Amino acid sequence: MKTKAVRMYGKDDLRLEEFELPEIKEDEILVKVISDSICMSTYKLVKQGKKHKRAPQNMDTHPVIIGHEFSGDIVKAGEKWKRQFRPGEKFALQPALNYKGSLASPGYSYEYFGGDCTYCIIPREVMELGCLLPYKGEAYFEASLGEPVSCIIGGYHANYHTNKKDYHHAMGTKAGGNILIIGGCGPMGLGAVSYGLYTPDRPKRIVVTDISKERIDRAAEIISEEKAKEAGVELLYVNTASLEDPLSYLRHLTEGRGYDDVFVYVPLKEAAEMGDKLLAFDGCMNFFAGPSDPDFRAEINLYNCHYTSTHILGTTGGNSEDLIEAIDLSARGFINPSVMVTHIGGLDSAADTTLRLPEIPGGKKLIYTQLSMPLTAIEDFERLGESDPLFAGLHESCKRHKGLWNREAEKLLLESYPIG
Repeated sequence: MKTKAVRMYGKDDLRLEEFELPEIKEDEILVKVISDSICMSTYKLVKQGKKHKRAPQNMDTHPVIIGHEFSGDIVKAGEKWKRQFRPGEKFALQPALNYKGSLASPGYSYEYFGGDCTYCIIPREVMELGCLLPYKGEAYFEASLGEPVSCIIGGYHANYHTNKKDYHHAMGTKAGGNILIIGGCGPMGLGAVSYGLYTPDRPKRIVVTDISKERIDRAAEIISEEKAKEAGVELLYVNTASLEDPLSYLRHLTEGRGYDDVFVYVPLKEAAEMGDKLLAFDGCMNFFAGPSDPDFRAEINLYNCHYTSTHILGTTGGNSEDLIEAIDLSARGFINPSVMVTHIGGLDSAADTTLRLPEIPGGKKLIYTQLSMPLTAIEDFERLGESDPLFAGLHESCKRHKGLWNREAEKLLLESYPIG
């Protein structure tokens, strides 16, 4: 079977190509990819090339398919998996495999396994690890976004607090505590806010910082303080760029005690150091943002680490349980992964979008791999709709959903847009 895919041959070398897939083995599965959301981690891979820890050294002769936040349909299951996976079923995928200590992962390491393609082959280790999950939801994009949401959930689950009585760590964010999300008005930060309202360890308060009034206003429109109040959480958005003394103000919001859980969502030295300074007694800071500089450093207060039991960790990715939780919460409407999405495109826009990702404003760029379509901002649907009935329909659909991408819009797009 032929597939069309964006393949990486080396640093900054992405090519959209059509080629023949081999026949699947008895322990492999052939899938049709429908949606893939582009991750900043893929951009980092492209900028590092073979220096990236997950990149194979022979990619110049055996290129890898990029993209790891994808969903689609089962086409054919090898003999070993026929009873578990059936043609026509939707799937979701947890790409953080960690198979027998290997860093190999879809979108980084495999010649025939990645998200920016029309068809790909899922190898046996994915099923053996339970990382290929049946998906019963309506919309493919929600399954694609299940992966980044699972990373967010994994971050919440990985935080911990100490117990002086028996020294056992209480895993998860502190129930009834204060959460600070630094740089939280981007796509992943908004996902963290959305999950924070429904985590089992519900906090008393979530404070979200940013330095852009535009991003803060948009965030407050999408996840309002009133909506958070309905969930029993006080939600506050703070523009630290407008404050003379951000540290004092942020600490004041907690009655002076500091934050039990801090998430740093921007890879900036100043942000990490701010988070460390705002930790409460036994506070935990999660450096969630992945820097591209392997020598990235920031100063931490070891005096507080010793005397007030502050601690720091970092998380990347999630596990299959996190993905199951993400998909379940999304299907039941408790969290809305659409808050991340600002652009829609087809497979022919994936390579250029990935190469220019930091330059393109907004949040998640969602690729529908079976379509040929330029990358288009949701906010441009109205203008394009003046001459194109499809975009007029997409605009009306998103307008009914607070300007967000949604299941109805996806269905309209897949039914109406010409296949590339």
